Amino acid sequence: MIQLLFLVLFAEGAVALILMWKIGPLRELAMRGLDQLKTGKGPATVKTLACTMSVILASSVASILKIQNRGAKLGTVTPMDQVLWRTHLVEASLIGYTLFLALVIDRLHHYLRKLINLRRTANTSQEEVENLKKEQQRFKEKEETSLNEIKKLHEEVASLKERLQKLKSESAEHEKRAETAEAHVTALQKQSEELLLEYDRLLEDNQILQTQALAFRG
Repeated sequence: MIQLLFLVLFAEGAVALILMWKIGPLRELAMRGLDQLKTGKGPATVKTLACTMSVILASSVASILKIQNRGAKLGTVTPMDQVLWRTHLVEASLIGYTLFLALVIDRLHHYLRKLINLRRTANTSQEEVENLKKEQQRFKEKEETSLNEIKKLHEEVASLKERLQKLKSESAEHEKRAETAEAHVTALQKQSEELLLEYDRLLEDNQILQTQALAFRG
């Protein structure tokens, strides 16, 4: 029993050291083993062993107290009682250390698993932050591109406004020229009508003169 307890104690100490100090891939192997131990029927088995060892510990402590009380009553302790007392004391100490190391290993595994999850979450958050920074950079680039395009559009609009203003000025000038030409045409039409009237009058006068000349000759 004592040899088995020493073996279990050394094994637990080795596992605790592996969990506390990272030695190559041993920590990962230990974490995987503890993960498997805490799944399925593992927890029930561990609790059963812990209860059994607690009962043995209580029995050893009771035997130690019984031997001490017997020695106190008799005033002396027999060699057999001394051997039994030492044996029970070693067993109780080993069981107590074993249970304590089992609790330490359980807590180490629990907090290491939390630490690993936190690191994964932190890495994921860092990746998300980097992605957000990249998206922000892309957004800034797009914003700069949009601003440049808007600036170009404003310049084009300004240029088109200038051209439109020039066209309006040219159109107004052409309209003035057209009005001037139209007025000139109207004046020519009036002058032509007046000339036609004067021509008709001259024709009438000519006919009258011709008629008078014929009459004078006759």
